[in-house]
Amino acid sequence: MAEIKVPELAESITEGTIAQWLKQPGDLVEKGEYLLEVETDKVNVELTAEFSGVLKETHKESGDTVQVGETIGIIDEGGNASTAAPEQPKTETEEPAAQQNTAVEKAEDKKHFTIASPAARKLARERGIDLQQVQAADPLGRVRKQDVAAHSNQGTVTQAEPVKQAPKTSAVVQQDQPGKPVERVKMSRRRQTIANRLVEVQQTAAMLTTFNEVDMTAVMEVRKRRKDKFFEQHDVRLGFMSFFTKAVVAALKQFPLLNAEIQGNELLIKKYYDIGIAVSAPEGLVVPVVRDADRLNFAGIEGEILNLAKKARDNKLSLGDLQGGTFTITNGGVFGSLLSTPILNGPQVGILGMHKIQLRPVAIDEERMENRPMMYIALSYDHRIVDGKEAVSFLATVKELLEDPESLLLEG
Repeated sequence: MAEIKVPELAESITEGTIAQWLKQPGDLVEKGEYLLEVETDKVNVELTAEFSGVLKETHKESGDTVQVGETIGIIDEGGNASTAAPEQPKTETEEPAAQQNTAVEKAEDKKHFTIASPAARKLARERGIDLQQVQAADPLGRVRKQDVAAHSNQGTVTQAEPVKQAPKTSAVVQQDQPGKPVERVKMSRRRQTIANRLVEVQQTAAMLTTFNEVDMTAVMEVRKRRKDKFFEQHDVRLGFMSFFTKAVVAALKQFPLLNAEIQGNELLIKKYYDIGIAVSAPEGLVVPVVRDADRLNFAGIEGEILNLAKKARDNKLSLGDLQGGTFTITNGGVFGSLLSTPILNGPQVGILGMHKIQLRPVAIDEERMENRPMMYIALSYDHRIVDGKEAVSFLATVKELLEDPESLLLEG
């Protein structure tokens, strides 16, 4: 017998939640085959079998919290599918063919096992979809979230999860008051972590926000002139985020306390620039990190952001993609936000909020007004380490650099 233990998930991750078992007791298992999906604070991890045999028993169910190193199941290395289930009394009329049929059924189950991403499995569970009925666009047959969504839109939904699992994995409609229907949904581990971290930051940091506005005319003109040639040379589009990342890095070099953190009674001032870019993912907001952004040119930054955003949409971000970061940029403008107060991404002490570009009348001089593409920007900072003068000056520097973007572009 071989124990199934929760492996080391990542540094500082000591527990997770079982999202679902991909194998059931009695199923044949091969070494390296997916056994179950575990949800951690930041990413979902599919655990594989370290031994071949038959899954004899499971000690934890979907929704249960498990610790690193904990035994959660048993694999019978010498077993087979026909003997894994509890033995029943044999009758004189029982034929060997019955055992052969059982083995064939198990082999067929294995043959039709569907490989799917964690996001696809989660969406399938929520909508009651049998993954075996979903047509995969991936030439290798792996089902992704968009495949499940397309299948659901076609109206070919079948029940996939046993009803007994609904209280742990599905929403339960309850009638708390007569005529007042509500829906009670268990928060995912990641959503709980996000909620706890946001509250923790507000309770432990002296957070303030300062605002400014940027005339985006020059940036938009540069992009218009250079976008085609830029794409031809680098095979990536020239977006706004590279301009903001470059401007932030330049400003951080002038105001290093915004690239620091508090550790006890000491300040840890970082001499490197790993910029977190907030991305909306299926499981909630995540902040993958562009490493050594000061060493990347515009094409390098755009390429890194594109790659991280794709991994976030496909739920493929690793813990390494999310750990660290010295400063964060978040863009609520993509959702139409005109003005907001971003919350710090602890233990960082600064976060820049971008917003929607909107035409507004601007005074050019005492006699002239022009409609200009304007963006409000916000800097939230920890007042324990950053003074108001430094924060305001940092944001003014970002504004000045963006309104004169040619020098930034020439640097990379």
